[in-house]
Amino acid sequence: MVDSVKDKDFLETIVRSIVAKPEGVSVERSVDEMGVLLTLKVDPEDMGNVIGRRGQTAQAIRTLLKIVGAKNNARVNLKIYDPNQGQGGSVSNRSEEVDTSNEEVDTSSVEDLKI
Repeated sequence: MVDSVKDKDFLETIVRSIVAKPEGVSVERSVDEMGVLLTLKVDPEDMGNVIGRRGQTAQAIRTLLKIVGAKNNARVNLKIYDPNQGQGGSVSNRSEEVDTSNEEVDTSSVEDLKI
């Protein structure tokens, strides 16, 4: 299993470096038969920075976490908590997640990555 300090701290470090309010970043870690689930919570004003245009930033973070998991023979998934999800009002695409759990990630270019 992935060392809880590595995957959780890695995610916190990445996200804190791209948000305007790093003190609002928190990560909850849970482990079950499906692997490791990291739930990311950020200040609502920083959701755009974390998700990125068309979800590209969120997808890049997920790819990096899959590499960390692959190096440690574990499956690491990311859930981005959206405090606006389920509320009425304007329609938001921010809560949409791209499910790439069935895709194979090519980690050959980063085999020597030390985290």
